Order: sequence, then structure tokens, then C-alpha cells
Amino acid sequence: MIYMNKNIFKSYDIRGIYPEELDEKTAFRIGQAFVNYVKAKKVVVGRDMRISSKALFDSLIKGIRSQGVDVYDIGLVATECIYFSVINYKCDAGIMVTASHNPKQYNGFKMIKKKNKTVKFVRGKDLLDIIDKKFVKKNNGKLNKLNIWKDYIKHLSSFIKQDIKPVKIIVDAGNGMAGKIIPLIRVPIKIIPLNFKLDGSFPARPSNVFEKGALNEIREEVKKRKANFGFLFDGDADRIYLVDEKGNFIRPDITLLLLAKHFLKKKESVIYNLICSKAVPEFIKDWGGKPIKSPVGAVNLMELLVKNKAVMGGELSGHYCFRDSFGADSGFVAFLVLLQIISDSKLSELVKELSPYVKGAELNFKVRDKDKAMEMIKKKYSDAKQDYLDGVTVEYKDWWFNLRPSNTEPLLRLTIEADDKKLLKEKTKELKSLF
Repeated sequence: MIYMNKNIFKSYDIRGIYPEELDEKTAFRIGQAFVNYVKAKKVVVGRDMRISSKALFDSLIKGIRSQGVDVYDIGLVATECIYFSVINYKCDAGIMVTASHNPKQYNGFKMIKKKNKTVKFVRGKDLLDIIDKKFVKKNNGKLNKLNIWKDYIKHLSSFIKQDIKPVKIIVDAGNGMAGKIIPLIRVPIKIIPLNFKLDGSFPARPSNVFEKGALNEIREEVKKRKANFGFLFDGDADRIYLVDEKGNFIRPDITLLLLAKHFLKKKESVIYNLICSKAVPEFIKDWGGKPIKSPVGAVNLMELLVKNKAVMGGELSGHYCFRDSFGADSGFVAFLVLLQIISDSKLSELVKELSPYVKGAELNFKVRDKDKAMEMIKKKYSDAKQDYLDGVTVEYKDWWFNLRPSNTEPLLRLTIEADDKKLLKEKTKELKSLF
């Protein structure tokens, strides 16, 4: 039995540092375990441009085929191409080799299985019970190459329902998979590309746009080129972000509202996660929709979308999921819909209308005992409305906050929003002093 680092099996996916925590032997083993867990006969496999992705991809495929399962290789793709291919080509499951927005030394696997006409995520921890099992080698399954591009672009184009005005925009692919796919999408606009060359070492900027310096280049280019607005993607292109004509970063919960207003019909549901602005449920109700709150995490968001047959959902990490795109997240559906919404407007003015409250950046606190710290907060703010969907959310009339423990680090994460800047500053100082 090979040694395997069990810490790579996360709440949502499998992820670790290559090759110290995740190597080719582990990838082979994961391929075997996955197909036995989901009882698949046909599996779609794709990969991103990370330096280690090809080696892990090849070993993963060997592990899958060793169980007599046929593999459909779709090559270098964005993560959402896996979702599309599983449903469109009537396969049972799919795996994407990617570490999403993580730094270059990481890699991992996002795993799904088909559930009717939607996709359901297989969480990393789901495989823990069988990963050490001895799998009997069978006759190798077939390896099939699959060219998805014509069908996939047709699927994306189905979301274009109205004219897109001929604007000039910046798109920063961050050396990730958006650099391959954006040129395939035909829209009547001028796209100024930034960092479209695929490079798994991420030379231009961090794949995670919330890291220091990640926004510097696009902010400057938007202003210098006098672009109408700009987009950024992460490495596997499942996260998308907006920058307005002044170079200001648009908070993803405001982007969610732009999308929700476009998709909503009366009595439709929209999923949002609990650290979004309280403006999100308020506007959704005003527009005749039903807001449904989700714990943090894109997998949780998508599971609630499918369960409630919601029209769409979104969260602060930049994931947006859609009922008509298999119930899964899609950076490129969001891209096309946002073009339709924004192309005949000034983005900064749209955002201003949807931003009645003041929200601070997420704060992290390192603590010795997360549970003890959480209990202290619950008692101190016991006069407020509280809920425990994910950590503790404390609500007063003119301000609120959420405090939740990290799943992977000895940290507490704090989100605060208030009715004005003065109150936000006061309450942020108050909460910081407690830690």
C-alpha cells in the first residue's frame, strides 16, 4: 500500500502541493477510488495549464481505465467544460485536474457525477472511506479523445438573449484557461487581452484576485485604454470578477445582483451565501424573487440551487451558478450575460444603485481555541438576532457581522457590514479588540 497524505481530501475537492502531498501514484489511486465510488462506466477528464497537470492527468486516466472504465479525454479546458461534457455526451461522471485559484505549487481534482440533467459534486472527503481499499485490476477501459468546442460554444451562445453593444473591454485571463476560451466566443465588442498566454507558473499575477497586487495591471489598463469595463478570471476560469470604467473592483455580491435582476421572474429563487451584503436578499425580494441563504462554499451554493430549482446563485468568491447550465457554476455564462447587462450602461452607476450599505474586507484572526472564541462572541452579542448556518451571524438593525471558523486553518474569518462608514469603523475596531 502506498503512503497517501489524507489531508488532501478536502470538504469540497482534493487539493495539495505537488509532488510532496499529491503525486502521480496518488492520482492513479484516486482515479480507481473515484470510479468505484460513483459506479461509473464512462468518465470525462480534463485539465488546466498548471505545470503538474499533465503528469497528474495521465496517471489519473490510467487509474480510471484500470477499473475497466472508459475515459473521454477533453484536454486543456476550463472546469465548467467538464460539467458540459458529462451532460451533453451522456457520461456518468467527470474529473478536472486543477487547483483553481491556488498558487502554482498546488494541484488537485474537482469531481462530479451526473444527477438527472444536473451535476452533483463529489467531495474530497467522500473518497476517504474507500481510498485504502484494494482495487482489482480489470481489462483497461477505452481511451477516447473528444473535441467539445463547437457544441460547448453553441451552449454558451444560447445565453445571448439581447443585443450586446459594441463596447471596448479589458479581459485579464491571468495566464489561465480563459486565455484559450475567450477567443472562441464571438461577440461584437473589442476585447483587449491581458495575460492570455497559458502558463501554469502564473508570471503575470496571482490566480487569486484577492491577493495583493492582482488587480494592479487591469486597473491601470482600463483607465489608460479608456475601456468601458474589465473582467478578470482565475486559473480554471470558474471565478469571474468585474472592474468598472474607473478601475474600481466590483464586489462579487453586487455582481450577483446584476445577474439576479436579469434572470429573475416573479417567485423564482436565487441562492446567495450568508456573507453577501444584506442588500442582496432585500433587492431580490423587491424584484419579486425568493432569496435563499447558503453556507459559504460554491459546492453548497450549487447543491441548494438544484434542490430548490433556483434560477441562479452566487457568492463572494466570484462563483455564479445557473439552473440552465446544469445547475453548476460558469464563468463564461456570467461573462456573456454581464456583457448584455452592462454594454449599454455605465457600470459605476449601476453599482451605486445596488450598494446602499458599507461593507468591510474579510478579516482573519488566528486563535488557539476556535470553539471557545465563538462561544465568547455568542454570549457578548446575545441581545442581537443570531443564526448558526455557518459559524455565527449576529444581526442588529443598523449593522451585522458573521464569524466563522476556517475549515483548513486555525483561523476565524470575520465579515462586517453597516449602514454607514462611521459605524462600520467603530464596530470593526470593537470586534478586533476582542481577539
